[in-house]
Amino acid sequence: MIPDITVLGPYTYLATEVAWGTIAIALLWYAGAFRAAARTIAVLYPFAFVWDWYTLEVGVFAIPMRTGVELLGIPIEEHIFMVVVPAMVVGVHESLRSFEEDGH
Repeated sequence: MIPDITVLGPYTYLATEVAWGTIAIALLWYAGAFRAAARTIAVLYPFAFVWDWYTLEVGVFAIPMRTGVELLGIPIEEHIFMVVVPAMVVGVHESLRSFEEDGH
């Protein structure tokens, strides 16, 4: 059974971003990959922003469990998502590389 975290109400999405973002930061720290993540995020963010704005604008999806705070036409949680996801990908990739280089 999946736990119901919607008890956090409008902070549900934000809480999940903080939780997964913490894991991404830990992976980046382990791999020493903060700069690589920052470069990746800087390149991907504009594309992700336009994609996210458009899909929200045309009604592809809705985000009911959010704070309601928007920045540049999209929920603040989506901005965080656009940082956390590439940070997680770089963190996993670089952690695997570090782990392999350490002889594991």
